[in-house]
Amino acid sequence: MKVLLVHQNLPGQFLHLVPALQARGHDCRGLTAAGNRRPLAFPVTRYTQATPPPGAAPSPVAKTYGTMADRGVAAARAAARLRDREGYHPDVIFGHSGWGETLFLKEVWPQAKLLVYPEFYYNSTGFDTGFDPEVTSPTLDNAIVTRARAAHLGQAMLHADAALLPTRWQASSFPAVLQGLIEVAHEGIDTARIRPDPAASVTLQASGLVLRPGDEVLTFVNRNLEPYRGFHIFMRALPAVLQTRPQARVVIVGAEGVSYGGPPPGGGSWKQALLAEVGAQLDLSRVHFVGQVPHNIFVALMQVSRVHAYLTYPFVLSWSLLEAMAAGAPVIASRTPPVQEVIEDGVHGRLVDFFDVPGWSAALTEALANPAALRPLAQVARERVVERYDLAVCLPKWVGFVERHGPGAEGASAGSVASG
Repeated sequence: MKVLLVHQNLPGQFLHLVPALQARGHDCRGLTAAGNRRPLAFPVTRYTQATPPPGAAPSPVAKTYGTMADRGVAAARAAARLRDREGYHPDVIFGHSGWGETLFLKEVWPQAKLLVYPEFYYNSTGFDTGFDPEVTSPTLDNAIVTRARAAHLGQAMLHADAALLPTRWQASSFPAVLQGLIEVAHEGIDTARIRPDPAASVTLQASGLVLRPGDEVLTFVNRNLEPYRGFHIFMRALPAVLQTRPQARVVIVGAEGVSYGGPPPGGGSWKQALLAEVGAQLDLSRVHFVGQVPHNIFVALMQVSRVHAYLTYPFVLSWSLLEAMAAGAPVIASRTPPVQEVIEDGVHGRLVDFFDVPGWSAALTEALANPAALRPLAQVARERVVERYDLAVCLPKWVGFVERHGPGAEGASAGSVASG
């Protein structure tokens, strides 16, 4: 069958799905943003989102929907050109609906089955919004804006034939009326490649320092260093850790931009703000900010890490947590719902209340001082990833999800949040 994969940053979550579908004889094409220059081994159509004309800024309530709808319009127009110029008609469209790209594709191909990967639904209470009052106050205006941010997500689901989400907790963020469309299956972790390696090493370019398994290495990883992933809590915990463990090295991976939320109140980056707050209490010769790194370097860091710290708001679970567990890194993580779906305290790692800075200092210090105590937990953690999240477990579910909606197959209109 003909399958169109839609994602502004292809391949994104479809990295493993596309070759698996191709291996089964399906014809895959992609629809992605013009700015996405990743090499792709299948035909791709690119869309260009028009720049909004200068003028008054939209109200906060309308801003997100306007941006996502504009992207949806651009994607639909590119799809219409593909249809009209090449006669292309997909049997199945599978798109990440969080960016708005799938909103109007049914207007171009009304007969195609539309599958979406919506990832997360914004709620005004009980999830990320208002979780951290230091960053976002739980006001009526903030609650209204959050509700409005979900408008395109709900619309995309209403026009979809089925939806796939990676975790049960993320699926639980969606309104009850949409739950019947949802199936749950993670994208999958390549645990054959991401595994413990006693011969691993990482060379820090700025200092020339070589890190190996057994070294006293504490790691922390974000795409961008920001509160959504607990950067502020981690940084405040570090002074006590470094004071107690004079041989410890801290490797912090992440850029200085913003993926979620906003910049600090005084402007600049969260890294700058936290260094201004606690930098004088740190031996910065032992704190290594390495920016964003290639994936193979990230994996090697997890393989040499004595303890890996992972924090998150009640929000989307990071791939990096599961990959750290697969690589054998002992994990101390925040006691928040997305983490608790994966890690049971004292079984697969240690959990600490997100805001408990002294608790984080104590847990990280103890883990660095007594690595033998966490090794059995790290082994069980890898076993959990292999059992639940390995590609061999997850990829067949993704392939089946797509194939069940192809020609001659009866679409599964009633999924289950408990599946997967």
